[in-house]
Amino acid sequence: MPPAHRLLLILGDQLSFDLASLQPLDPQQDLLLMVEVMEEATHVAHHPQKIALIFSAMRHFAEALRDKGFRVQYVSLDDPDNSGSIPGELQRWRTLTGAEEIHITECGDWRLEQSIKDSGLPVHWHSDSRFLCSREEFSNWASGKKQLRMEFFYREMRRKSRLLLNGDGTPVGGAWNFDAENRKALPKHAKPPYPARFANDAITQEVLLLVAERFASHYGTLDDFNYPVTHADAQALWQYFLDYALAGFGDYQDAMASDEPFLFHARISAALNIGLLDLRQLCSDVEAAYWSGSIGLNAAEGFIRQLIGWREYVRGVYWLKMPDYAEGNVFGNSRPLPEFYWTGQTQMNCMRQAIGQSLQHAYAHHIQRLMVTGNFALLAGIAPKEICEWYLAIYMDAFDWVELPNTLGMVMHADGGYLGSKPYCASGQYINRMSDYCGDCAYKVKESSADDACPFNALYWHFLMRHGDILRGNQRMGMMYKNLDRMPLAKQDALWQRGQMLLAKLDGGEAI
Repeated sequence: MPPAHRLLLILGDQLSFDLASLQPLDPQQDLLLMVEVMEEATHVAHHPQKIALIFSAMRHFAEALRDKGFRVQYVSLDDPDNSGSIPGELQRWRTLTGAEEIHITECGDWRLEQSIKDSGLPVHWHSDSRFLCSREEFSNWASGKKQLRMEFFYREMRRKSRLLLNGDGTPVGGAWNFDAENRKALPKHAKPPYPARFANDAITQEVLLLVAERFASHYGTLDDFNYPVTHADAQALWQYFLDYALAGFGDYQDAMASDEPFLFHARISAALNIGLLDLRQLCSDVEAAYWSGSIGLNAAEGFIRQLIGWREYVRGVYWLKMPDYAEGNVFGNSRPLPEFYWTGQTQMNCMRQAIGQSLQHAYAHHIQRLMVTGNFALLAGIAPKEICEWYLAIYMDAFDWVELPNTLGMVMHADGGYLGSKPYCASGQYINRMSDYCGDCAYKVKESSADDACPFNALYWHFLMRHGDILRGNQRMGMMYKNLDRMPLAKQDALWQRGQMLLAKLDGGEAI
């Protein structure tokens, strides 16, 4: 092995030519290290398609770096000398090359970053410049605040980026947020665009065989792997969304429909999170589409808000509050995650649809995650660690910095309201309003306490009853508790008993 002055580690979610750690690199003297390790593939039982995406994208990126003249050392999962961990590989290659310095861009996982810091290696850390807001900038913004609110952070990011602003700094359209115009249900005859597809080249096919052999015990299928693994293909997917789906995204981003996993969504979050797309370019393209008149303001603002608002916000909260944040459990939940989350075998059609497509595609959009699978976990009192692990394992775009705050904070309200001001809980009526799921369900969404009543209905009221001591003081929950208090006692008791029965079935290992 030729000696190297510096050793630069590039992780599987850092596949960007614009990494700050890449800029000072000397291609003649320094070595880029990329490694596939079992520890990162198995610390949760990641969906096989997620593992395949990252390994294939890493291998393609290594080839692209070599084409640019960089020296790249790539360690495959089945290399007999592979130590199986990131710190182990760093130590091994530092010894082999005699590197004086190790350079790494900030990790997306506190666990991994801490394990590298604990290794005793001389690491030079670089800020992840792919994000609009650095860890330090977010910490300064949050300093002195007892509670954080994404809306105010989002406005700061709009001002910083100058996106959708008038010349005087006021927001285009007279408001910062058009979320109220993003909540339309899908019309019966609406035709979402056919999903863009990508052929699997020889590198991807080799990876798929490796993953099928080594991770056969992980839940989820490899049969429908259809994701971009190169910068060019990711850009093609993005352009397809701009051309065919963005205009409908504004109205229907919260809509759900049977056997329609993608609707008007971009499917670019995985590519963005691993570095195949650039945040600033995406926002610029969406803003340009608005100024050209090809999309409405609710579509442009709604998309940009998700990227520079919510996405940056949850990352800031993660690094501000870890590692203690992961232990949040304000409701004291201890119920295990039901087995049907891993199989999709439930009579609830909404859950069957959302879980089934997650197993098939490693994908579900934000409302399916928040208001179907997440809502059920919240109402059923599932242990936060178990549902967090499920989201991290099952979804293609899930990395700890984005998954943990979204699940523990937004979905489960387990942080007591630090991330968001209220629990996102709802009865089956919300799902009925935003989807066509209820029409083909074994349960009746208009019933609450009957034997065939939608489980969401009784569990919703049961949740409010059992956590009144925590939630009654929340101003945003006031109307819900007024409705509960106006309810006849006999009806309250019937809902409680129905909820108790449903929870007892879960405790007995039965599917609902």
